[in-house]
Amino acid sequence: MAPVSWCVPGDKLCSENECAAGAGVYCRLGHIYSSRAGYVLKKDQGEELPVISVVRNTETQLLPDVGAVVTCKVTSINSRFAKVRILYVGSTPLKEHFRGMIRKEDVQATEKDKVDTYKSFRPGDIVIAKVISLGDVQSTYLLSTAENELGVVVAHSQAAAA
Repeated sequence: MAPVSWCVPGDKLCSENECAAGAGVYCRLGHIYSSRAGYVLKKDQGEELPVISVVRNTETQLLPDVGAVVTCKVTSINSRFAKVRILYVGSTPLKEHFRGMIRKEDVQATEKDKVDTYKSFRPGDIVIAKVISLGDVQSTYLLSTAENELGVVVAHSQAAAA
């Protein structure tokens, strides 16, 4: 199923006798034409005719949204917050990494005043968190681990061993 060639809308791909129409194509006057720009794929599915379709190579970038569960890696910590790099939204890996921040008051649901970020996170830890808002002007997402199913899933010891 390797890409055969590049096409644009309206390109004649083949006759209806040679292939069956798939996604991204249309039939007119006995021929199959491209209905979008992309790569032409011919796929033999064990039927009488191979299926021809046009697929796009570009994928839209998934953005973390408020309420989304994200997987991130702790990059640095201080007494007020932990900075993280968002790697996944749900189970979908991101093409680009986004910055996030877990504030001291968003680490746990109860006894928020007793939280010590140095005891909660270490650089390199992998954390499951929920997006609570888009933060400041620098496009830093504000995250929370204040639910039972959220928090550190891979931790590093003080001796830096996993």
